[in-house]
Amino acid sequence: MEILPVTEEDAKALLAIYAPYVRDTAVSFEYEVPSVADFQDRIRRISSDYPYIKAVENGEILGYAYAGSFKSRRAYDWSVEVTVYVRRDSRRAGIGRRLYQVLEASLRRMGVLNMNACIAMPRGADAHLNDDSCRFHEKMGFVPVGTFHNSGYKFQTWYDMIWMEKLIGQHQAQQEDVRFGTWTVK
Repeated sequence: MEILPVTEEDAKALLAIYAPYVRDTAVSFEYEVPSVADFQDRIRRISSDYPYIKAVENGEILGYAYAGSFKSRRAYDWSVEVTVYVRRDSRRAGIGRRLYQVLEASLRRMGVLNMNACIAMPRGADAHLNDDSCRFHEKMGFVPVGTFHNSGYKFQTWYDMIWMEKLIGQHQAQQEDVRFGTWTVK
């Protein structure tokens, strides 16, 4: 398996991975599957500053991950929100773990210090959501930092959102600037 940068030409393949999460789950709070053009625009916007990567095996994209702005204010530059999606038939094969390892290394090289994940959580047994994402992030070294109750509504159900964080760098009084747009995959 190779971890490579995503390109706009990957939009259709990435959208094929993402669409079932939109249509069938509360993992994504989008109601409608975006168009290929919308997805290309997302790739273009995000990858201009932050890592946007894919896992490829035998020429097929099995998953992808990216980081994005946590908040738009300058003081938040050292914090990012991270996201990972794995093709449903390829889950539990270490793809998400490998993507996050490469993503974290790329973010460190840029000077990012905090990785944050916003995760939908079920409030009990649920046909559209489980706690797999929370458990995955815990295994990756993230810790819970807060819960927003009843903050997302999908499939006639209210869902909580939890925030998890992982500190990946040294916080200093004289902090170097983040080097946006300099990310690489190694």
